[in-house]
Amino acid sequence: MLYLFSGDDAKRKIIGYENFLKTIPESAEVLSVSRNSFEKAQIESLYSGSSLFSALYAIVFSGVLEHEETRDFVLQKLGQMGESDNLFIFLEGKLTKPILDSFKKSRAEINVFELSKEKKEKFDNFLLAGAFANRDKLNTWVYFREAVDKGVALEELTGVLFWKIKDMILKKNFSKFKEHELKNFAAKISYILPEARKAGRDAESAFEQFLLEVFS
Repeated sequence: MLYLFSGDDAKRKIIGYENFLKTIPESAEVLSVSRNSFEKAQIESLYSGSSLFSALYAIVFSGVLEHEETRDFVLQKLGQMGESDNLFIFLEGKLTKPILDSFKKSRAEINVFELSKEKKEKFDNFLLAGAFANRDKLNTWVYFREAVDKGVALEELTGVLFWKIKDMILKKNFSKFKEHELKNFAAKISYILPEARKAGRDAESAFEQFLLEVFS
């Protein structure tokens, strides 16, 4: 089954997305997938057959349609995803008509949220990533709050932090954090939101707590 939440009105989009999450079965295991954690083999296994370990998966993709490689793969597989018993949920920015048409053709439930021209405002997620990489506690928190207040999806923020952490590890940039700290952060950040929601906790608070603990 396919669900799409797209558009540049981030606040309304996230409200719609989070309200939808409340409707999925509590037994469903929620997986978050960004460009950096996108693995074709894993995605194929999730729409091609049922799991022995979970009755239902809800796979939340964030920003994967922004990049050609992941976008082309997803568009080719929309039909199979739509026929699967698992839930494939896409949280994206503004999309072109051909992409929207592909989702319509695959019988996705489409939710588009667009800002009026006078309300368009975008937060630069890389400000948060940069402050985090510099071990700047104050600005990391300030940029996190600013992003949330502007309606940026939590999945977008975890995605950009995951990318930044992996980039620091690959470049052996250990001037602010030790290698084992970065690897620990990368492991934790992939599960913060799904685990918080599964446990009935506020996902925003769980994410904020993670950021504060990084600098404790």
